[in-house]
Amino acid sequence: MTTAQHAPTWSIDRISGAPEETVLGEIVGLASAAAESDGNPPLSEQTLVTLRDREAGERLLVLTARIAGHEASELAGVAVITRSEDAAVLELVVGPDCRGEGAGTALIEGVLREGIRDLRGWSHGNHSAAADLAERFGFEPVRELWRMRLTRAAVEASVPALRLPAGVSLRPFVRGQDEDAWLATNAAAFADHPEQGATTRADLEARMDEDWFDADGFLLAVSEEDGRLLGFHWTKIHAGSGDRAAMGEVYVVGVAPDAQGTGLGKALTIAGIEHLHGAGLQAIMLYVDADNTAAVALYRKLGFTRWDVDVMYAGKAA
Repeated sequence: MTTAQHAPTWSIDRISGAPEETVLGEIVGLASAAAESDGNPPLSEQTLVTLRDREAGERLLVLTARIAGHEASELAGVAVITRSEDAAVLELVVGPDCRGEGAGTALIEGVLREGIRDLRGWSHGNHSAAADLAERFGFEPVRELWRMRLTRAAVEASVPALRLPAGVSLRPFVRGQDEDAWLATNAAAFADHPEQGATTRADLEARMDEDWFDADGFLLAVSEEDGRLLGFHWTKIHAGSGDRAAMGEVYVVGVAPDAQGTGLGKALTIAGIEHLHGAGLQAIMLYVDADNTAAVALYRKLGFTRWDVDVMYAGKAA
């Protein structure tokens, strides 16, 4: 964009609530370009859902960076802050062609001027530039989210045959029928999880409206006695692009509290892997908190290996 000797001055614009469609398109395009360049999506799926939510209101704050004095200049970077009752989470991305020119610094300074308490920020892939920015502004790592991967060969070598607990059967999710039961079970299963447990009906509907949604890959474990929902494994297939092959994902596995300890979680994980394996995919991935030692141990036993890591940063005072 410019040379280091002539670094631009950045104009930071503030948007409260969902951005209008033109800006939203710029943000999505910028995120896609960064993902292609870095190998990691810089904005989480939930953040993209919130950016499209016309009722987001004060839950969403967006700061954009453009060259000062050039109203029609391209979007160089964006900082997105999503708020809940007890958290404010930042995700920031600078376009691949605009890096090293101060846009990231200007965005962080703009964020800090907001005076948001207990601000935390994700670095997806924990690239060195993000780690340097965090250190410069007094943030330190507080959480690691691992990405783990299972190859097709490992599925065949390490994943045992599916064995469901007695009195449990599997069926696909039925849209228009299972939403309320799933939301209740998901909230109970993830009561202590900062993101998954907060999933709303609007969040669920937004995901079911995505092109990747496939009800046949949304597996529900139900009681054969009364039809009660006991657990689920929602799988996802990421479409391939360019030289990248399609990849499956263990999107989310949850078990109702009164069905935990029965082996259902492992059985559901295997059921989802079998479903994705049957689709002919060469690899399956998942996200798991590094400190969830029981889940990490299970996934390693099934043949998953650590592939990449996302790191959450918080101010040192926090």
